[in-house]
Amino acid sequence: MLQFSSAGISIAYEVHGEGKPILLIHGFGSSGKVNWIDTGWVETLVGAGYQPITFDNRGHGGSRKLYDAQLYFAHEMARDAKRLLDHLGIVRSPIMGYSMGARIAAYLMLQDPDAVSCAVWGGMGLNLISGLEDSEEIISALTAESLDQVTGRTGRQFRIFADHNKADRAALAACMVNSREPMREADVRRIAQPVLVAVGSDDDMAGSAAGLAALLPQGEAFTIERRDHMRATGDKQFKAAALEFLARHAQE
Repeated sequence: MLQFSSAGISIAYEVHGEGKPILLIHGFGSSGKVNWIDTGWVETLVGAGYQPITFDNRGHGGSRKLYDAQLYFAHEMARDAKRLLDHLGIVRSPIMGYSMGARIAAYLMLQDPDAVSCAVWGGMGLNLISGLEDSEEIISALTAESLDQVTGRTGRQFRIFADHNKADRAALAACMVNSREPMREADVRRIAQPVLVAVGSDDDMAGSAAGLAALLPQGEAFTIERRDHMRATGDKQFKAAALEFLARHAQE
């Protein structure tokens, strides 16, 4: 992977294919490869005429691992995304984010509205505002000596996912503390670009897609049928809805 320095933090990224650039921001504990390449998103977007740009958020994948929780606020991670666009000379583009990546995308749009033409937020509904209450369970799961010591369902899901991806669990535990930074409802209402909010019908982590879309001046909600938070990421319904949305808005 290529690397660039985001205010002194090394960030790993890849550029795929040719066409209109689109920035993809992965979820917690994942990576550009796991979230976007392995799920077929990059192939789908390249086939539709886009140039997907994947990168590993700080603390994840091939990017620098940090162990200070104060370095993982979502609004700071959004600055990594903006600096990557600047590094590549991209003035304005569509973006996609899943789960934590959608939260980061929201802060990018709030902080640098001219840089984003439209966005797809997957796996993130009204919990963008309310935050999530299981952070301590996930941190305990990530820092436990073994999976056998983790009993909570959510904690086990995240621990298994982290172990499968061979992630730095100490860095992820630090990230979990502040990366779920809630966004004020008034700030959500300020995000003027078109946004597709897509959440699985069985997702009990994201919150209401319709509720979040209703707060956005140009929000649209989509339900990914028969999918929970983990299994919605690469779903073909999600891909079809995103491509249709991008066809209408990505050129703006």
